Amino acid sequence: MLRAAITIADSGGIESLTMRRLAEELGAEAMSLYYYLASKEDLLDGIADAVVAEINDVAGTIGVPSAGASWKTAVRRRILSAREVLLRHPWAPRVFETRTSTSPAVLLYYDGLLRLMRDGGFSYDLIHHALHALGSRALGFSQELFDPSAAPSDEESAAALQSMTNQVPHLVAMFMEVAHDDPDSTLGWCDDQTEFEFGLDLVLDGLDKMRETGGRSG
Repeated sequence: MLRAAITIADSGGIESLTMRRLAEELGAEAMSLYYYLASKEDLLDGIADAVVAEINDVAGTIGVPSAGASWKTAVRRRILSAREVLLRHPWAPRVFETRTSTSPAVLLYYDGLLRLMRDGGFSYDLIHHALHALGSRALGFSQELFDPSAAPSDEESAAALQSMTNQVPHLVAMFMEVAHDDPDSTLGWCDDQTEFEFGLDLVLDGLDKMRETGGRSG
C-alpha cells in the first residue's frame, strides 16, 4: 500500500495522492483503506517513514572512514546520499515538514549521523549545536527562506518581483540573477544541488574548526 502511494506521489506530486486515487491503484474501495489507516495523515506518516527507511538503507551502504578528520567526508556522504533519495521523491520534504511527531526511522538516521560525528571527536554538546546549524540540510534538503512559487506562473512571479524594484532593489536584483533551470537538482524553489552543497560545506568547514578547538569559537 505504501509503495503504491509513493508511486502516485512520485508521478503526480503529493497533491495527487488521495485515498480514492490510492484505492483505484490497489483495485479496492476507498472506504476499505480505512481498515488499515485511520486517516490520510496516517498515510502521510507511513510514506514519510518509508522514504526515510530508504535513506537509511542507502546510508547503510556507505563504507568510508569516520575517525578524526575523516568525519567530514563521512557526514557529507551520508547527507548527500539522503539528498539523492529525496531527489527521487521531491514531494517528501513538504511531507516531512508537516509531520507532528518524529518517527523511529528518522531517529535512526540521526543516530547514525551522531555516531559519525562522535567518531570524529565531537562532544555531544557541540553535536547538539551542529544539528541546529545544519537544520533540515542534515536530512538532505533546505527549507527555503523565500518561496514565490505560490504565484500562478514564473512569468507572473518575475513581474511581481520587478514591480517591487523601488522598494527592495537588492532583493529583486538577487532573485533575478539566481534563477535556476535544472529541475532535477531541485527540492524547492531555489534549492539546487550547487546551493545545497555550498551551504553544507560552509557549515561542515566551520564545525571542523570548532572540533579542533574543542568547541570554542574564539
